[in-house]
Amino acid sequence: MAKKTDNGEYGAKNIQVLEGLEPVRKRPGMYIGGTGLDGLHHLVWEVIDNSIDESLGGYCDYIELELMENNRVRVRDNGRGIPVDKHPHTKKSALETIMTVLHAGGKFGGGGYKVSGGLHGVGASVVNALSSYMRVEVRREGKLWMQEYNAGVPKADVKAIGKAEGTGTETFFEADSLIFKEIEYDWKRIVNRMRQQAYLTKGVRIKLTDSRNPEAIRSYSFYFDGGIVSYVKQMNEGKEIKNETPFYVEKEKDNVLVEIAMQYNDSFKDHIFAFANNINTIDGGTHVVGFRMALTRSLNAYARKKGFLKEKDENLSGDDVLEGLTAIINVKMVDPQFEGQTKGKLGNAEVKSIVNSITNEALDYYLEENPNDAKSILSKCVLTAKARLAARAARDTIIRKGALEGMTLPGKLADCSERKADRCELYIVEGDSAGGSAKQGRDRKFQAILPLRGKILNVEKAQLDRVFTSQEIKNLIIALGVGIGDKFDITKLRYNRIIIMTDADVDGAHIRTLLLTLFYRYFEDLITDGHVYIAQPPLYKIQYGKKYLYAFTEEERAAAIVEMQKEVAKRKKPGAEEVVVIEAGEEGDELAAAVPGDDFDGGEGEMKGINVQRYKGLGEMNPEQLWETTMSPQTRIMKKVFIADAEEADSVFDILMGNEVAPRKKFIQTYAKTVQNLDI
Repeated sequence: MAKKTDNGEYGAKNIQVLEGLEPVRKRPGMYIGGTGLDGLHHLVWEVIDNSIDESLGGYCDYIELELMENNRVRVRDNGRGIPVDKHPHTKKSALETIMTVLHAGGKFGGGGYKVSGGLHGVGASVVNALSSYMRVEVRREGKLWMQEYNAGVPKADVKAIGKAEGTGTETFFEADSLIFKEIEYDWKRIVNRMRQQAYLTKGVRIKLTDSRNPEAIRSYSFYFDGGIVSYVKQMNEGKEIKNETPFYVEKEKDNVLVEIAMQYNDSFKDHIFAFANNINTIDGGTHVVGFRMALTRSLNAYARKKGFLKEKDENLSGDDVLEGLTAIINVKMVDPQFEGQTKGKLGNAEVKSIVNSITNEALDYYLEENPNDAKSILSKCVLTAKARLAARAARDTIIRKGALEGMTLPGKLADCSERKADRCELYIVEGDSAGGSAKQGRDRKFQAILPLRGKILNVEKAQLDRVFTSQEIKNLIIALGVGIGDKFDITKLRYNRIIIMTDADVDGAHIRTLLLTLFYRYFEDLITDGHVYIAQPPLYKIQYGKKYLYAFTEEERAAAIVEMQKEVAKRKKPGAEEVVVIEAGEEGDELAAAVPGDDFDGGEGEMKGINVQRYKGLGEMNPEQLWETTMSPQTRIMKKVFIADAEEADSVFDILMGNEVAPRKKFIQTYAKTVQNLDI
């Protein structure tokens, strides 16, 4: 293509300069990650974090958060209150400067906060920019100061509107509907976040109120004197505990405060939640690396010293000492270096050695002072190591067998002809009957089918060596191509989409849950990278003559019947009775909206009308129907599996698939009435 020439049209006038908070409204995703529900809730976190920062500094012990009518949010604290005197640089009130200037705040110069989570200094001003209305009231110097804003622009100067006792800040904001297409705050999500903050900040009381519906106001208050020790105990509730006395250390070194609590349980997965200045570093960082190094070294040293490991035994690996561990790591420092505005990973190099040193010293002391707890911990770790070695042997057997057979794929797998993984998808199907329909109905070029025989092993209750004894799971591992355990390599994934397709009944739901448990516990990266989906076959087929509609919910079924009734009305003979819906069959497999006297597609006087078929299994569909409704990229509906809250996900899997019956019974009793499309 020929290079274009500039005819003098491109100059300084083409360079757009965004002033004040305009960049935030122009590109909100750069500051809050997006304008969906995650971004909406990020506004709440930014305002709350300012109050949490006050409590971390010891200036605040009470925080209120209220969801009000008209999508308004109120946050109040009893901290020092935002300064209101004139700022020397902007010549405006410090309050107005903080609320309207990016990167302005008490978190950069060192005099405002020693420890802070909102170190990018954009929190309050970004919330202001993305709110159609905001009001900040400050109790300070015996007066109540106030300023209001529209889309980040002050309506007037900061002014005193009355007298006030004590100190603190109260913020009201209303997210801008021009920025956020959906404004619906998730009460449960907010409760979980605030509970977590209360655990992480000993001595602060947090009150939450949802008054959006005046007739059904609800509220919670959180206060945890035990801090993260209480947090660990709460996450291990309902599990078999290995060390009754949780490990806990709180120590400061080189201006970094390290606080760690941990406790082992009988599960097969670790739950490590890391924080830096109360910010959840979901991608870990140097503090996690330092902790894991210390944990492995201390437990190996103690195991050698006390004879848990013999001279010929291998050392415990990092994975061996993590299995069944619940741990909270929270470091607090003056200048944390986060990666990106979302602060997902801590990068301070010096923190690794500080956490390593403090954990080593404290854990060595803990093991010596608590020999019974130490014995329980090491016994579990050694058992895990043995299972790992057994699993390695089983895995190597599979690999050797595969090599001898030329890496033959499972016999039941109907593979696709396409070899580029990003264009391929694998349907995991329940049973040979559905598998047969799927194989006939699929597009052989890019769709592969793997039928499962019965229900797979519940991996929540099994160690890795038992996983390899399950033929169905082995078939799935070989088909995926990514390996498992320490040999997992997502770059070898053979299919871009892995689609779970089961019947719309209790057994199908159980099989789907077992598969999701397998993916979550052993192939979590497949979920986090967006490769796992759940197919949505229709529940009903509504037909009148040659015209038919598919319904995926009860609501769609009702709407489809109404649509068909309109069709009936067009063809109805003069004087015929109205359409009547009757139930046919003992189990209600089919419903018929009968049309007396209608001879369309039938004889005179026969009961011909709208047939409603309930699909109980995929095998009931012929290949063409399965393709049209569930497998065709042009018409299918699929649910993408993702992890919105790792802590909540872990808890639910533990409850539903773990060994303890009582929590599962309570869960079922709590949510039984909310189940939809239940077919027993």
